[in-house]
Amino acid sequence: METARDRREFPRYVLPSMYTSVEVRPLDSETYQWRGHAYDISEGGMRFEIDYPIEPGTAIAVRIELPGADRLRLTERRPVYAFANVVWLEEDDLDHAGPVRMACVFRRFVLPGDRERLIDRLHSGRYSLAA
Repeated sequence: METARDRREFPRYVLPSMYTSVEVRPLDSETYQWRGHAYDISEGGMRFEIDYPIEPGTAIAVRIELPGADRLRLTERRPVYAFANVVWLEEDDLDHAGPVRMACVFRRFVLPGDRERLIDRLHSGRYSLAA
């Protein structure tokens, strides 16, 4: 039987959730409407939480502030921007008030250098591989 880890195309890295800020917006909006935190990330997507449930399949734009950038060059400290699709949300989180955990798959990075900057940061040794 194949495990979820075996199916992953890219290695997944654990992030300090309270220190990894994410902003999310629907594609039909110019402003980021929801703020939350990322739990883990890879070159292919991330798991995060915000206070608003987004239906799986919904196209979104995300802005990700990776922690540990204070010692890096200015270009490396810039947020990473991506277009993504929500692939699942934690149904149990819908039963109570508060944040909803969900995951997205990156479809395309927005700005030149976003993908490369993310990969460089993930491979910097600052983050540990997820189990």
